[in-house]
Amino acid sequence: MVWGDLYKETLKTSFIMTKQQLQEELKQSMLAKDELRTSVLRLLLSSINYYEIEKGKAGYEATDDDILIVIQREIKQRKDSIEHFESAGRQELVDKEQKELEILRKYLPEQMGEDEVKSIVEQTIKETGSSTIQDMGKVMGALNAKLKGKADMGMVSQLVKEKLTTS
Repeated sequence: MVWGDLYKETLKTSFIMTKQQLQEELKQSMLAKDELRTSVLRLLLSSINYYEIEKGKAGYEATDDDILIVIQREIKQRKDSIEHFESAGRQELVDKEQKELEILRKYLPEQMGEDEVKSIVEQTIKETGSSTIQDMGKVMGALNAKLKGKADMGMVSQLVKEKLTTS
């Protein structure tokens, strides 16, 4: 099995890559002379190292959840950059950011579809007894625990807002 296939298999089981696996992936991309993947993985590993330093503990090692947070943060940065570059008419930079975004998404667990998320949102609203937009924080807190890393939380927030304003 090729290493790239290995990470696809591990992601199907909702397993997050460890820092060591990402470092191995970086080595493989360097050997394959894949400049874009190498660049993205270097930035990702640098962000993970920075996150570890941010935690402030000597010798702190990022957990799977920490790595997931960092990957999601990097994805959000790419999405924001794409939006800004599109408004500025910089298509070459939009293309570059989109390619980086696709590479980063491969390191997230498989994401839930919108229909699946909608049903979980409806169920959670019922469970929490929420009915107004003022209850959004309570609903999002419960959903964050259920959907962390499995769905785009921006989409989840939008769905909750729609459900609570139409209730």
